[in-house]
Order: sequence, then C-alpha cells, then structure tokens
Amino acid sequence: MQDTIYEFNDAPLPPGIVMGLAWNPLGGTPIFIETAAIPTTMSEAGGGVNVITGQLGSVMKESVNIAYTFARKFVTENHKDNTFFKSHQLHLHVPEGAVEKDGPSAGVAMATSLISIATNKSVKPRVAMTGELSLTGKVLPVGGIKEKTLAARRSGAEIVILPQANKRDFDELPAHVKDNVQVFFVGDYHEVYKILFT
Repeated sequence: MQDTIYEFNDAPLPPGIVMGLAWNPLGGTPIFIETAAIPTTMSEAGGGVNVITGQLGSVMKESVNIAYTFARKFVTENHKDNTFFKSHQLHLHVPEGAVEKDGPSAGVAMATSLISIATNKSVKPRVAMTGELSLTGKVLPVGGIKEKTLAARRSGAEIVILPQANKRDFDELPAHVKDNVQVFFVGDYHEVYKILFT
C-alpha cells in the first residue's frame, strides 16, 4: 500500500528529496524531506535554512539547524569547489499533512536532503532512513525501529538505513518484519554518504 506523496520506482527522486522514517501514536510513517534552493547574491546567503515548514516541533527544528551545520561542513570538506551554501537561500519542508512532527530521528534524512541539493545528486532509488545526527556526523540511535521498518516496506523502500546502535533492536524483530528489505547499520554520516551517492 502506497501511503506517501511520492511513489517509489526505479528512477531516483529529484535532488533535495529524501525519505525519512518517523514514529507516531498509530505506528511508523514515511516522511519526505524536501529542500528547495533559491539562487541569491553571495552576501545574502549562508545563514542557515532560511525557511522551515511542515508542522515541525521544536526538537525537529533543532535537528534542521544541526543538519545544516553538518551538511555545510561536509560539502566544504568533500567538494572543495562547491560554493552552493554561500550562493543560495534554502527552504526545507516536510509535507506529510498537518500533523505536528517532532522527535530526534530525522537528522540523517535532513542532512542528506541538504547535501543532495547542494551537490545536485539524487539519492539511490527506494531508500529510506532514520537516525539523529550529531554536529560531528555521528549517527545516533532512535526509537520505533519495528514501526519504522514496517513503514519503509509499505512505502516500497528496498534499502533501509538504521543507526548502528539500533542493530540489536532490529535483530530482535520477527522475521516477517525484516523480510524484503536490505538494512545498513551506520555509525557515522560518511557511511551514509557512501551508500546513497556512490
């Protein structure tokens, strides 16, 4: 059953669009992170994500700021000639309805959305991810692994990226929950980048 605004197929999503996974009282749900960029003069940009929308709670807004700082540092270090963040204003949106979304679990997806649009690279098709991010790029554990894994399967994802610290939680799930998905456990964002973009 498709329960997202984007349909997975074998073509990658446009740069800046990434599927995260969230937990809510009804179970797991896919959430798409969208980042749009507006070219501007060098002096006007560079101050973070200029607009944040999508009924995000205070914890998720904090995650946006952490993801932005990390993404900008990551792109500067790994794409030496890339001046994207200096020459664009950014709008990050989580468009899945009017239900408020909060909790520290979307940092990896948010950073990926920002890096994707900054480098003009799409992530691999049919990939979903969850995990919070530290300023130094450490991938932190999250809750709701069973519900999020089921949400990824329902949405058509074939690859799921989970924090390394949640491996035990995943291993304890029933076999029918783990079927038909390839799971990567990551401890650092550089591992995420290799899975998604190389």
